[in-house]
Amino acid sequence: MDPQVFELSNGIRVMFRAHESSITHTCLLIDAGSRHEEYGKFGTAHFIEHLLFKRTARRSTNQILNRLEEVGGDLNAYTTKEYTCIHASFLKPYLERGLDLFEDIIFHSVFPEEEMEKEKGVILDEMASYLDSPEEAIMDDFEDMVFAGSGLGHNILGLEEDLKNINQGDIQRYIQQHYATSKIVLAISGNYESKKLLKVCEKIFGNIPMKAWDHAAEAPNRAAAQQLRLARPINQAHYVLGSLGYGIYDDRKTGLLLLNNLLGGYGMSSILNLNIREKHGIAYTIESNYSLYSDSGLFSIYLGTDEEKLEKALKLLHKELNKLKQEPLSATYFNRAKTKFKGQIALAEENRMSLIIAEAKNILDYNRIISLAEVFNKIDAVSAEDILNIANDIFAADQLSELAFLPED
Repeated sequence: MDPQVFELSNGIRVMFRAHESSITHTCLLIDAGSRHEEYGKFGTAHFIEHLLFKRTARRSTNQILNRLEEVGGDLNAYTTKEYTCIHASFLKPYLERGLDLFEDIIFHSVFPEEEMEKEKGVILDEMASYLDSPEEAIMDDFEDMVFAGSGLGHNILGLEEDLKNINQGDIQRYIQQHYATSKIVLAISGNYESKKLLKVCEKIFGNIPMKAWDHAAEAPNRAAAQQLRLARPINQAHYVLGSLGYGIYDDRKTGLLLLNNLLGGYGMSSILNLNIREKHGIAYTIESNYSLYSDSGLFSIYLGTDEEKLEKALKLLHKELNKLKQEPLSATYFNRAKTKFKGQIALAEENRMSLIIAEAKNILDYNRIISLAEVFNKIDAVSAEDILNIANDIFAADQLSELAFLPED
């Protein structure tokens, strides 16, 4: 059954996907992330996500954490550059309990000073842990480099000095500015009758004052390509190559998603994995990634290898990129790539929580849900010539930036 979308009296949108199961999955997605932070206050959005679990006007930290766990449920959250997401899973009878908890922590958290100081220490430890994971740190640093000067150009965790100086006023100002009812989607997957479910949602969330927010973040500029190699106290070489990609409203995004998948996406049969890792055995990890944002995107290729093998790996990498720029893919190979990509997308929809989060994002981004059939039609419409043109655009030598972490001498 297709999902239903309702709008509450205050503008909060509710997406309901009926599913015959004893388990309910739900998420509350807010169109507010790290790119919306003030300069000098980087890390605010992620800090708020942590603090939502600490205390509200009527619940202590323990009461918040135990509210769903005591009935076998699960509550969690995460922050991205453009969204904040709270999500929970629980048994069917506890829908009101779960939604009431969402409403409480989102709209009635009090952010006590002692909890703020305690949680700053937790996040500082989280920042430090990234220094021990160069394969993660290099991706964040690369994104910061490519998006420098824009809201997308700083780590979601923020900067240490900024975090230390964030106060209650900063937290409340961010929420006041960005937690607007017009920018919130509540998504639910479970075994309920839609009219009763909508009545429960209106009962719990309907008293939240209506608030619209139409502030658009400044789009990043295409800056000159950069090449940077840095010494780090590590044993292996870590390397990223990439450039700005297309945003979610660009018609070329489907072609780049398909290109990313066949080049170095999920699975062991990608071009880069077969021709560099498997054939030559000189990269223990090689993969590509395409991150989409509302007004931009980032295409990147990551590889990790021994330092003495790096130059050979890069030579092989550019050889594969040049092939994609010089001649269209054969019809047989291209059709196989489409079939593989569509199959992976369909399998991903088996994860009900991931599915409703994706559909909630659809509503925030497009004010509608993009069906699987529509996704497949867009993939089928991509031509080999489209892939050739996209490869020449994204892999243009003057657009590719690179960042390498190399072992210290």
